[in-house]
Amino acid sequence: MSSNLRIGGLASGMDIDQIVSDLMKVERMKVDKLEQEKQILEWKQEDYREINNKIRALRDAAFEMKLQGSYLKNTASSSNESVLTASASGNAVEGTYTVVVDQLASGAFTSSSSEIGISDTSATIKTLFGYTSDFQITITTGEKTAAIDIDVDADTINTVVSKINSWKDSDGKSLGVKAVYDENLDRFFLQTTKTGADQMIDLSANAGDGRDFLENKLMLTDAALYDGTGVKGQNAKIKLNGAPADPDYYEYSSNTVDVLGMTLNLSGTGSTTVTVTQDTDAVFDSIVRFINTYNETAKAIADELYEERYSDYLPLTDEQREQLTDSQIEKWEEKARSGLLRRDPLLTNILNKLRMTMSAVVPGVDSTEGYDRLADIGIKTTQNYMSPELVIDEGKLREALQNDLEGVMSLFTKSADDYSQMGIAQRLYEDAKGGNELLIEKAGSDSDFSLVDNSFIGKEIKGIDEEIEKWEDRLQQIEDRYWRQFTAMEKAIQQMNQQSMWLMQQFGGGM
Repeated sequence: MSSNLRIGGLASGMDIDQIVSDLMKVERMKVDKLEQEKQILEWKQEDYREINNKIRALRDAAFEMKLQGSYLKNTASSSNESVLTASASGNAVEGTYTVVVDQLASGAFTSSSSEIGISDTSATIKTLFGYTSDFQITITTGEKTAAIDIDVDADTINTVVSKINSWKDSDGKSLGVKAVYDENLDRFFLQTTKTGADQMIDLSANAGDGRDFLENKLMLTDAALYDGTGVKGQNAKIKLNGAPADPDYYEYSSNTVDVLGMTLNLSGTGSTTVTVTQDTDAVFDSIVRFINTYNETAKAIADELYEERYSDYLPLTDEQREQLTDSQIEKWEEKARSGLLRRDPLLTNILNKLRMTMSAVVPGVDSTEGYDRLADIGIKTTQNYMSPELVIDEGKLREALQNDLEGVMSLFTKSADDYSQMGIAQRLYEDAKGGNELLIEKAGSDSDFSLVDNSFIGKEIKGIDEEIEKWEDRLQQIEDRYWRQFTAMEKAIQQMNQQSMWLMQQFGGGM
């Protein structure tokens, strides 16, 4: 506990505050050193975590590239896009397909047979049609039936539309029908939200004012609406390479048809030819993105390992910061945190592992062209051996994909229990995963929501914090001791001054 009695040089004339402050600066040098050590550790931790994020991105890229689906890519084109457009999955078989679209899928649909006669959409149902009592309208679509209450004094044509469109059953599911009143056409429309022959609109349950409102006021006069059959949608009908035999067609409830690994988006009736080919351009792009991700990661690690270290530039203390401008602080700290991971053994081992994998031979690759290393498909190291980055001979890579796509796929994706037998992407995924784990053990993770950092650096920082706390208590005790000593000195000087004045008075009185 600090002393409250402090005498600041009244007797001695000395600036005790400044003297104690200067003495404490010397005493605080140990704490300043600990703070600098802590700052260096925090900077190192940030650098490790940034590298770990890069390696995590590489791990994710390697995961994608070790899947065969990343290489089994096809493209599809239609000779008549007014009939349909097409796309192809990796399961589609290369070839040419003749597609005849006889009929498009549609939903159940009905509309006013003539103008309704609404001149004011804000007018109530009573004002528009003369009803004096509230009533219900009933709409059935498939297995759902909606009974909608009409308040003739409050509802308008637009609120009726809103009630139909917002209706939900006990499970929160909609009726599956869309109502529209078109003011320009002065007509009312009902259409199911889905297409297909199983879609239906039925109004036969209506009676009294409900039936009159729908049939005679909204002019929904189609007889099928009220005879129990309802108006219905229709399925899309297509033939594929002449199948099935006439007069049958393949039927689909939607105009988006998945067949033989192709997705056909039907837009009109007629005939077209769909051609499916391997999409080597997409595979090429995937490999280029993968190599770019590897290069970014390897370069980031190499930059840390070879970055210049300026050991004379230590983290600034609070007092030093006060004496510098923001620009000077920024430049100093750029030097101070440079090269903190220079020649770091952990990063060195991780980078060496990655480089060895990218130059490794993969035994047993299923390749007709004999591809067993990345160099065989145009991916090589640079002329600068110190650089970990790879360069791509685009022409050679495209040629390899054209000549032996399955061989390229096997080079990357070959799986095995033995690491040395794995494909490039399989190995690199394991390398990156292992690197992530080592770096998290060393520096923790910025994505960890735990309040306790149990990493090696985290524990070091915690230890320094505890040491700083002990020193802060000790410094307070040292400062209190200095003040007690100077206070005692001031009291002694004051007493001597008082004695001197007494003696002077005594000698002066005797003369």
